[in-house]
Amino acid sequence: MPGTGDRTDPFRGYNFRVEIDGITQAGFREVSGLDATSDPIEYREGNEKVFTHRKLPGQVKYSNITLKWGITSAHEFWDWRKQVIDGKTQRKNGSIVMMNESGDEKIRWNFVNAWPSKWSGPSFNAMNNEVAVESVELQHEGVGLAS
Repeated sequence: MPGTGDRTDPFRGYNFRVEIDGITQAGFREVSGLDATSDPIEYREGNEKVFTHRKLPGQVKYSNITLKWGITSAHEFWDWRKQVIDGKTQRKNGSIVMMNESGDEKIRWNFVNAWPSKWSGPSFNAMNNEVAVESVELQHEGVGLAS
């Protein structure tokens, strides 16, 4: 029979918020790109040609963070993207915050020195009744789990 300890359920993927310096946009539909990868460096010893003796960790790479939301009259993300287009890039720090069912913060991923490299407006189709969605893709210099 299983133990009688407390059960810990996983957090729901829809219960999150996004915080970015100076941007108050709310109600994000989707966030993706929270990952970090290290390229392996294969190392052989001497004149060994048959196999690699070691794989060492190499350069760390971070994927772009993509944010999607239902379009409203707020345009802070377009204004930020327009600064980049005009050659006046402003870098911002931010966080993706996972919350529990009660709305309490449980996990926070911080990213640094982000700037929008791509903005996408909504697609229009008069035959659908879906919410119009826009998105922005953020370049950044690192993401980490906050302690």
